[in-house]
Amino acid sequence: MVDLSGRVAIVTGAGGGLGREHALLLARQGAKVLVNDLGGAADGTGASLSAAEKVVSEIKSAGGEAIANGASVTDYAEVEAMVADVIARWGRVDILVNNAGILRDRTFAKMDLADFRAVVDVHLMGAVNCTKAVWDLMRDQGYGRIVMTTSSSGLYGNFGQSNYGAAKLALVGFMQTLGLEGEKYNVRVNCLAPTAATRMLEGLMPQNMLDALAPAQVSPAVLALVSEAAPNRAIICAGAGSFEEANITLTSGIFVPPGEDAAEQILSRYAELTDRDGEIVPERGGVQGDVELRKAGFRLAVTQEA
Repeated sequence: MVDLSGRVAIVTGAGGGLGREHALLLARQGAKVLVNDLGGAADGTGASLSAAEKVVSEIKSAGGEAIANGASVTDYAEVEAMVADVIARWGRVDILVNNAGILRDRTFAKMDLADFRAVVDVHLMGAVNCTKAVWDLMRDQGYGRIVMTTSSSGLYGNFGQSNYGAAKLALVGFMQTLGLEGEKYNVRVNCLAPTAATRMLEGLMPQNMLDALAPAQVSPAVLALVSEAAPNRAIICAGAGSFEEANITLTSGIFVPPGEDAAEQILSRYAELTDRDGEIVPERGGVQGDVELRKAGFRLAVTQEA
């Protein structure tokens, strides 16, 4: 069993759905949990602390320790104050689960840019704000586990979710770099891509499918990703009791000498360029350049830094 005794966790968007289940599970495994939730509607409007307080009551009733917080993840001053409250009460922060999010779905042609910015602000900048507020604390104590909530909409696209998809894939890039920067400090950063029946999916799926996608079946992935044995820089997909890993890969590709017909060669050899036999998962951004220079005939004596 994963033991989180003595660990302190912050879970954002934890007043209901996935966040609630994450918070309850971490608390059952011994963590002290700050339950953050603005308490707004699915589109981000409104605010109330009641949802977070209800989850705190559930945790306390089960013998755990928790506090409620209503900070908006989009307001860095509020986030800093939230972290300061955790430090004042429990002295450290070991775990951050960036779960808060909103939806404002429309096709891009019909989408107001204000709705695009609002979704990016909550999902991406909300995670950035919360992570920034705990980053130095985790580095200084030599321990930290951070989970970003990405989505299949970001990894693979989804009609009507250009704002949501853009924010969710941006979190993968954020995770990849932080995982590299935090590794020597034992700060591990990963992504979760959940499929769960939350209020964001109401009306989008038949009820029998929603019933199968209980949020509680996703939370074991979060527990694994915040454990002492957590991986680093993984994208774990989870839903209906199933777990997978997503990867961004690089094919072996082709070399096309400079020339006026370079574009035509790319098109005519496109099947070869995209052949996935021998593809790799680069361990850092600079690997792409390494591969390309080798195909161009260069021998790299020193590994390039990204």
